[in-house]
Amino acid sequence: MADAKHAAVELLQAQAHIWNHMFNFINSMSLKSAIQLGIPDAIHSHGRPISLSQLIAALPVHPAKARCIPRLMRILVHSGFFANAKIKGNDEEEGFVLTSASKLLLKDSPLSVTPFLLAMLDPLKLL
Repeated sequence: MADAKHAAVELLQAQAHIWNHMFNFINSMSLKSAIQLGIPDAIHSHGRPISLSQLIAALPVHPAKARCIPRLMRILVHSGFFANAKIKGNDEEEGFVLTSASKLLLKDSPLSVTPFLLAMLDPLKLL
């Protein structure tokens, strides 16, 4: 019975490994979307943790697509590009702040990697 359990666990780990690689593009495409929407710059310009509703209002996104922003932000927080932080004066509401990685995505930063990142994620635009 132990051999069967070990084989099942090994099979599950192998499947997880494949699924992780199949869907790894989601992180890079989410990052590309964040840059194209200007999310790092919107958070930076706010100057303090920004609530989800404030972030959506600051983005050039059609209202019908705004419902996708919470999911996008969850992926980006999970990936370490942004972090959650309590909004001062409101213990219950969380907002978003930049991380060291997202500071490298600011449009006007001298260390910005945005042009290179966009070139790698959308190479057809270079042609």
